[in-house]
Amino acid sequence: MSTFTGFTDRAVDFYAELEADNSREFWAAHKATYESEVRDPMRALVAELEPDFGTGKVFRPYQDMRFSRDRPPYKLTQGATVGDALGVGYYVQVSADGLLVGGGFRAHGSDQITRYRESVDDETTGSALADIVDVLRTGGFRLNGEQLKTRPRGYDADHPRLGLLRHKSLIAVKEYGTPDWLGSRRTLDEVRLAWRALTPLSSWVSTYVGPATT
Repeated sequence: MSTFTGFTDRAVDFYAELEADNSREFWAAHKATYESEVRDPMRALVAELEPDFGTGKVFRPYQDMRFSRDRPPYKLTQGATVGDALGVGYYVQVSADGLLVGGGFRAHGSDQITRYRESVDDETTGSALADIVDVLRTGGFRLNGEQLKTRPRGYDADHPRLGLLRHKSLIAVKEYGTPDWLGSRRTLDEVRLAWRALTPLSSWVSTYVGPATT
């Protein structure tokens, strides 16, 4: 595996062009650019972070067309996850908008959502999560993830952590855009620092939510 040296402007430009022409013809003509400027650097980045954060997975660039033939054939982002449980851990992404990092959990089973809400409802574990989220927001992260438009059934409208209870998945993300250092090894340092900041959230999720069992 090669050493990570950054994501060049060509990686960002590739996705800007793919947004304009998401066709098999464009992909065939620019596949080599994707491999050298996007896929290979992402693989190298993940490989360097795995010893500290867990097993990595670099996503395939192709959309799943089994359930919708109307969507474009290629993803407009290159994402990767690191973590030893399905849907739980850390995330990094490069696209036309630049670099994004995140962490938390994306639910793969109803049992995860149940455990999550029970832990948020509990005064001790729920207050701990609220404190973690407050620190992340202060550090420039925002909350993301699927959530209900109204309160979940069985919980009071005046619950002190109603906003967190509405979540079915909880991910904190930080967007960096396209800083001058994106094409250098500083990107590795920035992702590592962000994931360390996200470690309290990932640890909370691992402890109180865990992987799907149903």
